[in-house]
Amino acid sequence: MKFTKSQLTLLITGIIGTIGGAVCLITALVLPGRNAEEIVFPSIPSKNTSNDAVYSNLTGLETTAELLNAPAFCVQTPNGTDGGRPQAGMDQAGVVFEAIAEAGITRFAAIYQNPSSAVIGPIRSLRLYYLQWDTPFDCTIVHAGGADDALAAVRSGGYKDLTENYTYMYRGTTGTRRWNNLFTTAAYLLQMNADRGYGESHIKGFARMTPEESLRNRVDALATEKLEITEAADEDTSKLAAKVDAIKLRFGGWATFNMNYAYNATTNSYDRSYETGAAHEVYVCPESDLGEVNPESACTLKQLSPAVVVAMVVQEKKAWDNYHEDITTVGSGDAYVFQNGYAIRGTWKKDSVAEQIKFYDTDGLEIKLAPGQTFVEAIPTYGSVDY
Repeated sequence: MKFTKSQLTLLITGIIGTIGGAVCLITALVLPGRNAEEIVFPSIPSKNTSNDAVYSNLTGLETTAELLNAPAFCVQTPNGTDGGRPQAGMDQAGVVFEAIAEAGITRFAAIYQNPSSAVIGPIRSLRLYYLQWDTPFDCTIVHAGGADDALAAVRSGGYKDLTENYTYMYRGTTGTRRWNNLFTTAAYLLQMNADRGYGESHIKGFARMTPEESLRNRVDALATEKLEITEAADEDTSKLAAKVDAIKLRFGGWATFNMNYAYNATTNSYDRSYETGAAHEVYVCPESDLGEVNPESACTLKQLSPAVVVAMVVQEKKAWDNYHEDITTVGSGDAYVFQNGYAIRGTWKKDSVAEQIKFYDTDGLEIKLAPGQTFVEAIPTYGSVDY
């Protein structure tokens, strides 16, 4: 059921119990004349009047001045069913790009800043389009070789680079991993950065809302009927139900590489699963002193659930070898931004390899992304975005 804007305005005006500096998940209000039925709204924290707040250029989450320009690492990570899954440490990546690497199989460029995971990987080869998406993040490119054009661009472009290297990487046992058994650790990456004098990373991030702005955005969306309110089926509570709570992203005909996202109103994030129905789980490896271990032996599994999902439609074709992919990264195309429980349809634009991608709504206004982990999905024109 829907409420009029005037009713929603009265409800929002009555929101109380704000908590300074913190983002509370819900506040229950009672609509007059509804026999104590409850409607749940996000609570807006009192505005932070301090000028001391520092927000990450990678995630938009609050950080410290000391960590703002901490080293960043762009790790090329496989997603094949031939041992690439489950990945390790990817829950800590602030931004993750996903695109087809070859033969319909997707691969990730997972971007970390000052990571702490005991295992990160597996690590696979580099493609030119991943490198071009990585560039604005001023990260060390972490990979195991790559396509000829990508390697030539790394060498000629003055990138911070770490290719297969057994001082800062290690091979786990093969088993079902097969050749997807090359890993690194947060400690190795930070040591490499220090040893090579790479220093800080000055990230050109996406336009972001602050956490407070994002919470207000959720309430504003409700007030303008971008969200609907539905009653809970049990107990005596209700919850916000997003207008868009199911997203289907299709890279092609392989169900094992197509993705579904289900909006989780409790966590305000998007639970990630494959079209087959299997949850996309990764190994969480929080201990820092595990040594060179297989993630299967020392870590626990967790479903990925990013705060923001962006689908951008890209021009894609077979490369000269008729096997690898050729994806246009500089230019523009259609885009879909999913955050705070609703969708914004618009466009993406990237002016040059060095510049960051910008997203615009249908009025031409730049879209600020909500803070938190962000998945950017490069969907080919022959794929589809449904919600």
